[in-house]
Formats: sequence, structure tokens, C-alpha cells
Amino acid sequence: MAVLNKDDSSTIKPHFSGKYVSPEEAVKVIESGNRVYVQSGCAYPKRLVEAMTARWQELKDVEICHIMVFGEAPYMKPEMQGHFRHNAFFLGANSRKPVSEGRADFMPIFLSEIPELIRHDTKHKVDVVLIHVSPPDMHGFCSMGVAVDCTKAAVHVAKYVIAQVNPKMPRVHGDSFIHIDDIDFAFEYEQELQELPGMHAEKDPKEVKIFQTIGQHIADLIEDGSTLQMGIGSIPDAVLSLLGGKKDLGIHSEMFSDGVIPLVESGVINCDKKSLLPHKMVTSFVLGSKKLFEYIHENPIVEMRTTEFVNDPFTIARNDKMVAINAALQVDLTGQVCADSIGYRFYSGFGGQVDFIRGASRSKGGKPIIALQSTAKDGTVSTIAPHLTEGAGVTTSRGDVHWVVTEYGAVDLHGMNVRERSQALISIAHPNFREELERFAHERKYF
Repeated sequence: MAVLNKDDSSTIKPHFSGKYVSPEEAVKVIESGNRVYVQSGCAYPKRLVEAMTARWQELKDVEICHIMVFGEAPYMKPEMQGHFRHNAFFLGANSRKPVSEGRADFMPIFLSEIPELIRHDTKHKVDVVLIHVSPPDMHGFCSMGVAVDCTKAAVHVAKYVIAQVNPKMPRVHGDSFIHIDDIDFAFEYEQELQELPGMHAEKDPKEVKIFQTIGQHIADLIEDGSTLQMGIGSIPDAVLSLLGGKKDLGIHSEMFSDGVIPLVESGVINCDKKSLLPHKMVTSFVLGSKKLFEYIHENPIVEMRTTEFVNDPFTIARNDKMVAINAALQVDLTGQVCADSIGYRFYSGFGGQVDFIRGASRSKGGKPIIALQSTAKDGTVSTIAPHLTEGAGVTTSRGDVHWVVTEYGAVDLHGMNVRERSQALISIAHPNFREELERFAHERKYF
């Protein structure tokens, strides 16, 4: 991906005088007891992290904080205990085991509130930030490319900003830029960005059919002119694949993936009817494939903003017909939603679910949606449950929940009492579990 013209290089190089060093030299500023923020998702600065963790025997009690990263995160290895400790704002596959074994920490927090925490909470002061950026343009600005999220706040407060400069990082419009004057150390290292794992994996046809059915129920709720938020996974992908007949859709979402590309190219997503930032797909990071990274490069329809803007419920509510689509692990008969834990085991995080559920509920014509498959563990467990599993946390409260969707239908719980909502939820539970759920509801005098 070409970013600089040859003529630009001579203009830029003097700006970096004294700042270009090896990654090993750059990470020498990290000291024992420091807090290091790492840019996350597909922007994970792998080469910098490798250089940092190579110093593990010299360092003690270094806290590594970020949202979710993919693949191997060497600072989470068992032998790193006492040297590095990860503090996760959102759990991924590589951090669940370290957290469950007590070698890493999980912080329950709304994505909208992380930047403020980083900037103003002295207990969470960032000493060093590791970022992954595009080469500077003729004015000296680098783009943080595929992930602005909470990184911008860390850049503003960190004592040292260390940048991996990569020609493969797309230049993305919006609030994604950092000037080279604000970078303390940099090194050039060209590599392909980390793609979202599992994008090209074979899918179980039975599961695909279920997710398509859920997706169709959700698609039926989406009106022309709606603005969408969706996460990652099979349900959002299914929804996007079923929106070909819609018109004038927009995007205001903490993230999006490859599924939006055909809808933009066909004109279904054009953002023309958005009441906030029309003609722009607003996001704070993207997770996807190389195709997505190339698509957003210098694409004026994409507007990167920080999570304190994108995920602010009051900002979200300024989008008329805001449709928020979020996944859950379990919903109880009163409408409580668990999305971040399986019993006592932490699984993911709050992310932007509550931010968007609350924002969409206050939007004119908005629809907050919780979606889940009706069963888990190969059909042996109902995800519409009598009560949340012991130890499970309430991610979204029963007072915040509106639409709940499974493959058996969609129900709107807003304004329903416990009798009505328990009956409604049982109607979209898997038929194999409805009798059991009704028996529990009768015993508890729900109806």
C-alpha cells in the first residue's frame, strides 16, 4: 500500500532526525513498575511487543493494558509472572486463561469511559504507549490507521510514545492522526497487519442456518434510513448479508468488519440519511481482513473517532433510527443479560454493549437489540435461562433491555412487567426447554 511519494521522503526525513532507532533501543525507556499501553486489535504493534518482552528478565511489575489483541501475546506467558502483568479492558482468546489462573487482571468498564480513565485517573497513569502507524505525510502526520479507540488518550498522557512505522498501515480519515513531533522514538518495519482470526474458516452449515434465521429476524426490524451498530461474529455477519434490499443505511459503530464493503459498494450503506455526521461511516476501530484495510485507506466515507465520542450514549442517541445489535451469552426470564462471563469465568467484557443499548434506546425511532442463539453446548443448555448462572455478571440490566432475538423470533421487552416478559422470552426459547422454563416461572409466581 503506497503512502508516501518519493518526493515526500526528503521532506519528512529531517523531522525524524534522532527519533529513528531500533525497536530494542526504543523500549529501553520502559522501567520496572511502569504501565504500558499497547494499541490493540488489528493494529497490535507486534515487533515492538517482541522487543519489550525480550527484556523480561530485566524488568519487574510492568503492567500491560489494552483492549483485545489477537494471536500470541508473549507477556501473558506463565514465565512472565512477576515481570509483566496484563490488565485487560476486554478479554480475548489469549487472555482468558491467564485471567482465570490469576496471572492477569480483568477490568469491567464501559468502552466509552476508558479514555477518561486514562487521562485523569492517577492510579491508571500511562508511562509508555506502543503504537502502530502509517508513515508521515508531507505535513508530518502519521495515521493510527485501523484502531484509534482509546489509544489517542494514551498518546496524550504517556511520558514516552514509541511508534512502529509501517507502510502497510492504511491512512484513515478522522481523528486518527498523530504528528511526528509527538512521537519520541520510531522505527520503520513493514509487515502485514494482523487479520481478524477465523475470517476464512469453514463454518458449520447447521450453525450458519441458525445465524441466518436470527439475522433475518433482525433485518426485518431494520428500517430504511437506519444507522447501524454491530459487533463481530456470526450474527452481525448474517445480518449484513441480508440487508441487500434496504436503502440509505448508515454506520455509527465502535467497530465494523468486511461485511459492510458490499453494502457500501451497492449503495445500501451510503450514510445519506444520518442525522449525525451524514455521509460518514463513524467508527473507532476495524477488525477484518487485508481487503478491509485496503478499502478504508484514504476513503473519505470512513471517519475514525475515539471511543469517548463514538460510544458516548448521548452522541449515539443523536443518530435517528439508531439500531444497536449486540450479542449475549445468557438472558434470564426477567430480561437480565450476561455477555461477559460464563459463571465465575470471565469471558469477554462490557465493550460497547451498554453504551449502545442505552444510546439506541434514546434515539428517535431507535432499536436496541440483544441477539443470541437459543442454546449452547451442542443444544444441551438453554441460553434463555430461569436465572443467570451462579457467578455470572449482569452486563445489561433488565431495565435497559428492549429487543431480544433468537432463531425462534424477536420480542420487545420494553414496558413489559415480569409476567409479560417471562412469557415473551419463553416464546423465543428453544422448544425443548420451554416446559422447564414455564415450570420455573409458575413456581416463582412470575405468571
